Amino acid sequence: MPRTGKPFSVRMTNAGPLGWVSDRDGYRYQPRHPETGRPWPAIPPTALAVWEALAGWPAGPEACLVNLYDPQARMGLHQDRDEAELDAPVLSLSLGAPALFRFGGTRREGPTRSVRLEAGDALVIGGASRLIFHGIDRVLPEDPDLFAPRPESRFGDLLPPGGRCNLTLRRVTRSDASPTA
Repeated sequence: MPRTGKPFSVRMTNAGPLGWVSDRDGYRYQPRHPETGRPWPAIPPTALAVWEALAGWPAGPEACLVNLYDPQARMGLHQDRDEAELDAPVLSLSLGAPALFRFGGTRREGPTRSVRLEAGDALVIGGASRLIFHGIDRVLPEDPDLFAPRPESRFGDLLPPGGRCNLTLRRVTRSDASPTA
């Protein structure tokens, strides 16, 4: 964390041409992993298809932030404002355990509400709501029958029991295809 130097409770990685990173120097997007120097892997085709279907934006995403939550992880209220293309929506895809998503207005001190996000939920934050404050209050216990381990599970090794994964796709830079370019 830039101010405290303490790590987030959420583990993070990225996919796409740009990845969002944070350290004592601040928050930024960069094309390579800060420790390995390697490029980020490609954004999964399924996630790109959801962007195409739901984002309503003419240019594709450049970053896919992958947040991995264990059952105790939280994410405080924040705005997504590190992108040059603030008119482009942010697309959030939920996998694994449900979570309590809190959101408010464009001022931190405004009132907030919470909704439950389930595995498979897609949330688009865009338009007048693009700069709302939002976060994850807590990961909720999952229905043991719904997410019982199965040999064909693609997330069994990625998510711990009761864990959650969130993919957040964003357009970072302005492009010729952007309506405001």
